[in-house]
Parts: sequence; C-alpha cells; structure tokens
Amino acid sequence: MTDGQSPRKRAQTSRAGSRRVNIQAVADGAGVSIATVSRVMSGKGGVSEPLAERVRRAAAELGYRPSFAAQSLATGATRMVGMVVPNLANPYFYDVIKDVNVAAVADGYQLAVADANEDPRAETELSESFLHKLDGLLLMSPRMDVPALRAIAQATDHLVLLNRVVPEVGIPTIAIDSMSGMLELCGHLHALGHRRAVYLGGPEHSWSNTERLRGIRQAGSFGLDVAEVSAGGTIAAGYDGAEKAWSTRPTAIICHNDLVAFGALTRLQELGVRVPEDVSLTGFDDIPFASYGSPALTTVAGQSGVGAAAWGLMKRLLAGHPQNEISLVPAHVVVRGSSAAPRAELVAAE
Repeated sequence: MTDGQSPRKRAQTSRAGSRRVNIQAVADGAGVSIATVSRVMSGKGGVSEPLAERVRRAAAELGYRPSFAAQSLATGATRMVGMVVPNLANPYFYDVIKDVNVAAVADGYQLAVADANEDPRAETELSESFLHKLDGLLLMSPRMDVPALRAIAQATDHLVLLNRVVPEVGIPTIAIDSMSGMLELCGHLHALGHRRAVYLGGPEHSWSNTERLRGIRQAGSFGLDVAEVSAGGTIAAGYDGAEKAWSTRPTAIICHNDLVAFGALTRLQELGVRVPEDVSLTGFDDIPFASYGSPALTTVAGQSGVGAAAWGLMKRLLAGHPQNEISLVPAHVVVRGSSAAPRAELVAAE
C-alpha cells in the first residue's frame, strides 16, 4: 500500500481515537494481512525476512503490543512457567527463584511462583493447577511423595526438579550435592578437634535433609559422633531446638540450614552459651545474611548456578528436546567465625 502516509500516520487514522493499537492497524501499516502479522508477532515463521522486518518496523512505530490472551489462543502457549517452592520464608529459595526468573525473562517467558508452606498436599494441588494453565513447571525441593510426583511427571513433558533426586521417576533434575557438602563440614569440625556434636534436623519431607543426614551418619567413620535432634527449616525451629541440643553438652551444633542456625544462635545467647567459645555452630546454604551474623556463620555454599541450570533444562524441554539429565552441583564449606577448636577442658571431658 502506497498512500503516502507513514505507518504511524495510518495508525492514527485507523485508531479513530482508540487508545490501543490493534493488529489491524499494524497490518494496514505494513501493507499485509492480519494473518501475516500474527505469524510474525507469535514467532511462528513462514514469513520471508524482508516482510517480517516490515511488520516489526510498523509494529514498533505504532507502539503495538500483542494481546497476551490472543497470542495464547493462537499458539496454545502462554509463555509462562510455574515454580512451586516449599517455603518462601527461606531466603535460599529467593536466590534460586531470582536466577530462574532472570534467565526465563531473557528468553521471553514469565515466571509464576507459588508457596506450598511445607504442606505436601498443597504442593501437589498447586502443581496440578499450574499444569492446566502454564507451559512448564519447576518444582523446588518438593515435599510430595513419589506417587504424587510420578503423577505430575506423567501429566506433562515440561517438568524440571530442583534439589531432589528421584531416579525412578525420570524427571530432569538439578540438585546440590548436600551429602558431600555435609560430610565436608563434618570433616572441618573433626579437623578442629570436635568429636561430639548434635545435628538440628530439617523438615520431615525434605530430600535435602535426608541427604545431609547421610553425610552426618558417615561422619562416624572418621570419629565424629553426631546425635540427632528434630527441628525444622525455620529460625523458630532452630530457636526451639537449641536448648535440647545444648543439653547434651556437645562441642558443636550442626544445623540443617542457616535459618535454623540463626535461631539456635539467638537461644544459645539467651542461655549464656558463647559461640564459638563454648560450642561451635554451623549452618548450610550460605544465605546472604550468613556472613553478617555475630559471629559470622560457618556454612556450606552450593546454590550458585542452580537456577540458571534449571532454566536451561526447561528451555530445552519447551523446545521439544527431551531431557534425562540429573546433575549434582558441588557444595563447599565456607569457614567463618562461628566454628573453632573446642576448649581443652571440653575435649578432656569426653
């Protein structure tokens, strides 16, 4: 069409006062059909590059923004993925969510996040809801049982697991090597001279807690005896469990994660117990606050790259490339001021 008007001018005429530029205005501006505009804007292909560039230029000049609902109906895709996490009160999950989101947005996707509040049944329900609405699903440290996880996996080809390994279900997975990280932490304490410790355990249904317990129990092979006290994954859990842990008079308290360690630290201070003079205290995850405590927290780091790697798996699934990958991200001990050699008299009393 060569009426002498620019695409912007033609759009102003076609809009007739409308505040939103529609697809017809772009088609008129580029001199093509609505179907051609739809194909170009949805990325379907089948349009020559010069013609596609003409459509994109007209859309840019007009300020056209495709209708999300219309695109979804046309392509069958929402360009959105869901992520279910067990507890948004844990800063560790925020770091992973942020990394997934940054990578997803860069690829033109949006991320919807839901909190299951440590409830396996709610987690399953949220996951099923996302399956019916979104293009893919990422499950972060899921607490649901294996049959529920298998049912989710059978309902979609676009499922990625983070921080839980379930080989028998066959879901592409990226996870931190919690067992090795915990074993290394126990080795650090043993090298300092500790022989009697207590583990403040994490949530009952947590795979990470199971893996960290594996590391704890293997530590007995080199002489670190670790008792176990149930706690949870929150600051309150650490606070509530600290007195029971201290009552056994360990020289070290090993916590499921950094939040538990901070709760335990507060309660120990109330009890007049000094860290690390009277007892060493360690966490896990190396959340941003870990280096700012008083004392700064000895912990285990390993989450770097987990979010981006998880999105990489999801991106390949969405592109129609099946994945069977199970990858473990190495974890390592970060030594700070909350761990030290036990006092000589404490060692002598063992």
